[in-house]
Amino acid sequence: MAKIIECVPNISEGQNTEVIEKVLDTVRETAGVTLVDYSSDASHNRTVITFFGSLEGVEEAAVKLAKKAVELIDLTKHTGEHPRMGAVDVIPFIPIKEVSMQETVDLSKKVAERIWEEAKLPIFLYEESASSPKRVNLAAVRKGQFEGMAEKVQNKEWEPDFGGRQIHPTAGITGVCARMPLVAFNINLSTADLSIADKIAKIIRGSSGGFDCVKGIGVMLEDRNIAQVSINMTNFQKTPLYRVLETVRFEAARYGVSVVGTEIIGLTPMQALIDCADHYLQIENFDSTRQIIENHLL
Repeated sequence: MAKIIECVPNISEGQNTEVIEKVLDTVRETAGVTLVDYSSDASHNRTVITFFGSLEGVEEAAVKLAKKAVELIDLTKHTGEHPRMGAVDVIPFIPIKEVSMQETVDLSKKVAERIWEEAKLPIFLYEESASSPKRVNLAAVRKGQFEGMAEKVQNKEWEPDFGGRQIHPTAGITGVCARMPLVAFNINLSTADLSIADKIAKIIRGSSGGFDCVKGIGVMLEDRNIAQVSINMTNFQKTPLYRVLETVRFEAARYGVSVVGTEIIGLTPMQALIDCADHYLQIENFDSTRQIIENHLL
């Protein structure tokens, strides 16, 4: 059976459609891959791209995408609500079918080396590809962001895995990894007070004593004048979406604030949403493998 890898690059551009389309074209024009989704956010000034394909095709598309992002995106002129350290901020690889995690790690390192050699864009390896325990967590790797990264990499502890103690002058540095699927899950609040979103994010994220496998920050959606709790759910089986949503709802009520909506960025495993339906519908003795039509067809 064919091996299939997923790649989910995040580029630091969510406003200029011409730039976004030119970056997307590098994927569209690569044999052996299929562009399945992209989502741009003007407030975050970020686009999340998802494509699937063979190991060879995904490798080629990822390298081409990174080179085009370096060419077109200048972080010295970039502002946005989402943390970022590179023109292409992160390039995660996810094993989908007939591919082991070790093969995915090997691919991530091969791509990282090529990006440095062909685009002179330094690379940090993180998650499953990390070269040390301190580099597993993306938040730790990205701390300092683009503006502080040139100084950060002078510290031997934070020398890039590829590229030496330097960053690209306009494209910064990129994080490359292999990881399991995550759910980018954002919760919008009925307030323009960013401090409330910040407080709630601190309560739910694992690094602050909250839920396992949950990362969260507060961001401001300027175009809607509302605050958002922006969340990465790195293992929805350990901590389901509904548990985080209800906790955010409960904590927001303390401030007289409600949840006005949620959003999922990019693709998500079907089971993550089935688990939510099971919870809210209170279905007794529910078996998703047996009672979901699409599961039988797939």
